Amino acid sequence: MREQPRIADLIKNVSFEGFLLVKTAQQRTSANGSKYLDLNLVDISGEINAKRWDGMELPPTVGSVLKVRGLVQEYNNRLQLRIDKMRLSVPEDHVDMEALIPCAPRSSDEMLEEISNRIDAMENRELRELTLKLLDEAGEQLSVMPAAKNLHHAQRGGLLNHTTTMLRGAAMICELYPFLDSDLLAAGVIAHDLCKIEEMECDELGLVTDYTVEGNLLGHIVLGVSKLDRCGRELGTSRELLTLLEHMVLSHHDLPEYGSPKPPMFPEAEALHALDLLDARMFEMKAELEKVKPGCFTDRIWSLDRKLYRRNEAETED
Repeated sequence: MREQPRIADLIKNVSFEGFLLVKTAQQRTSANGSKYLDLNLVDISGEINAKRWDGMELPPTVGSVLKVRGLVQEYNNRLQLRIDKMRLSVPEDHVDMEALIPCAPRSSDEMLEEISNRIDAMENRELRELTLKLLDEAGEQLSVMPAAKNLHHAQRGGLLNHTTTMLRGAAMICELYPFLDSDLLAAGVIAHDLCKIEEMECDELGLVTDYTVEGNLLGHIVLGVSKLDRCGRELGTSRELLTLLEHMVLSHHDLPEYGSPKPPMFPEAEALHALDLLDARMFEMKAELEKVKPGCFTDRIWSLDRKLYRRNEAETED
């Protein structure tokens, strides 16, 4: 595989030829009734929407690699690739998958070690044993699991990235508000999204292909509370402590329309919700703003229900 431009470095009116990974692919119908392919293609540097206007062929499968040739255009202040020619990659292409798979900025081993070290540092024995059991049951899938299918931390190792960032934020918040139980908050951070492993089907590339039956019918919050209850009972965790941690998982989305039947009802639960929301939004905002030029607005982002403005970078003085 020869060196090719990264998505992050593409500019308008420049031709592109190279290999990209399929994140989403759909066949759509235009206003005049013609078929076209609507694709989101990725490499390790970012993501770009692509259109194949004479797309009568079936859409490629998620996780496949395409060799594409086309022109980089601009639509609503965002770059878009107009594909003129495309084909599936073959072994003879010798595609470097490490250049294509969107990954967390740190290795999974490093992030797992950070989580394990925080568990080891817990003074509360029951919380230490419970979170360690949850981590053990998560297994090897945790190393590749993204935190979402399409939104925040939708990258290989994204769930670990989300968790470790929140753990660092939790430590800072506990310094600012020392009345918080730091071990309980850390345990909530580690536990709150672990059952996304059971909620989503994820391949070895870290791409979510679909939601599981349990994910569709129950969701990671209900699955997480159920797993906590089972693990806590097996370990003999005190009822009140287990209930507090279950409530934190149950309430971390804050509102019923976002999946939480109860709002946070004690400080550590509120802190968990705030950390989760902040980390998700900062990730999404950064990713969306990187797709537009300085001085321009993004499209309306449905998860945030707003546009974002990318400010002009300040000029540096010599």
